[in-house]
Amino acid sequence: MEGEMEKELAVEASVEEDAGEEGKSDLPLDIGDVNGNSTKAGVEPKRVAEVLSSAGSFAYCGLVAGALHHLYCDYDNDREFALKTMADLVQHLGLPEQVATVMTMTVRGEVEASSSSSYTAVVLEEPALKKSGLPIVQDLVMFAVQGGTYDARLRVLISHVTYQLRVNIDLVEMYEETVVEYLAYEHNSASEEDAREQEKKQRHKKFKRYTLIGLATLGGGAVLGLTGGLAAPFIGAGLGTMMGAGSAAALTSTAGVAVIGSLFGVAGAGLTGFKMQKRVGEVEEFAFDYLTEGSHLHITIAISGWLTEEAPDAFSKPWLTLDHSREQYCLRYESTYLLELGQAMDYLLQFAVSMAVQESLKYTILAGIISAITWPASLVTLASVIDNPWGVCCRRSAEVGRQLATVLLQRQHGRRPVTLIGFSLGARVIYYCLQELCSRKGFEGIVQDVVLLGAPVPGYEKDWKQFGKVVAGRIINGYCQSDWLLRFLYRTSSASFHIAGLGPIPWQDRRMFNFDLSEIVADGHLH
Repeated sequence: MEGEMEKELAVEASVEEDAGEEGKSDLPLDIGDVNGNSTKAGVEPKRVAEVLSSAGSFAYCGLVAGALHHLYCDYDNDREFALKTMADLVQHLGLPEQVATVMTMTVRGEVEASSSSSYTAVVLEEPALKKSGLPIVQDLVMFAVQGGTYDARLRVLISHVTYQLRVNIDLVEMYEETVVEYLAYEHNSASEEDAREQEKKQRHKKFKRYTLIGLATLGGGAVLGLTGGLAAPFIGAGLGTMMGAGSAAALTSTAGVAVIGSLFGVAGAGLTGFKMQKRVGEVEEFAFDYLTEGSHLHITIAISGWLTEEAPDAFSKPWLTLDHSREQYCLRYESTYLLELGQAMDYLLQFAVSMAVQESLKYTILAGIISAITWPASLVTLASVIDNPWGVCCRRSAEVGRQLATVLLQRQHGRRPVTLIGFSLGARVIYYCLQELCSRKGFEGIVQDVVLLGAPVPGYEKDWKQFGKVVAGRIINGYCQSDWLLRFLYRTSSASFHIAGLGPIPWQDRRMFNFDLSEIVADGHLH
């Protein structure tokens, strides 16, 4: 708890740095007081679109257009998304048709865009922004969620623009988090009377943070509620004072409630509410457990590759230090078989070490067998100990990956970006999940990033290139060239067979990142 408080204070200090000296009311926009009223007498809070000059709005659009062309020009579905996003943004900012034409041509690459630094300079010179790009980023977040879907491609776009505007990415995540936190706080109050009492105690304490991040509106614009299951009348009552009558009216409408439910899924239950209704193929166990309880506009799913003990926290234990999102889950699947595999791998490793000691080659034997053409006979005699559970788990992990793809396509998590992280067979689950998504309809905008560590899957460009149309952000392959156990498990394959967990993926693309982890995981696959 103390560590979380320290982290929050550190981020808040960073927010204050970006926002300027609060005592001088030097916020980028006049976003109002606790009741949503202007801090300047007789002045109504303004939306970003209303305070930017024509040049500022054009530069804002140009910055986004250039980013869309850079990020989403490779695949047909992405190009269509980029063009629609640009058209919607032009309308959002109330710009004329001539601007829409220029920006469309920029996205298509038909005209050369001005440098992003030029657009950034123009935006930051806008008097209303006080040299802070934060209001632009906040406006983009609100623009992104207003349709009830926080597309993964939009979140990647926002991250890209955030970097160009020199805004700390932590502020964006904090902004996303605070929108959810505030609305959840309003929803969870036991009664209106309790809510008023709590408001007196908490409002001033929290307001500094909300104001600095801009939650008290970017000037009375349509700030949308982002938690599931809220009653329409209460939304209006809870947000009317905070965000202005215009926003409250939008939220109390049927459309506004639909947006809320769409983002977070039915009743906001999250993935833990998912239950596999019937056996799928060979899969016997498939469920989600919380790693960190909370609600966020972005979720992370962590997938383990084996188990070493039979315990309630067996799946969550490897991820105790994971801090990628406020809302994180681990996938619980096929525990019986993964435990058998983990025990087999541990036994094989102990035998290899004892063999090294017996031969007085403790520091060279493992390195030697990595590049061996012929494996030590004593090691091969134990192959049956590992081969059978490995084969079973390989088949089942592929089935689990396909089932995960189905869950994501059904939007059990709502309509928010998902990041997938897995090691060993957990990475294999992700690989087959992406393969399945590629073969189905409606996969766009679900997956933001994927991280595969020690993946026991093919490592050829043709197999990974197809994932570019599914993953909006980064595809990270963490490999270890000295992973003798993974190499041993594939010993019957052709010598030219390329395994992702043993080397880089030879695909040159802005999404693909290869990391050699050999120095970090020097002890091999189990490390």
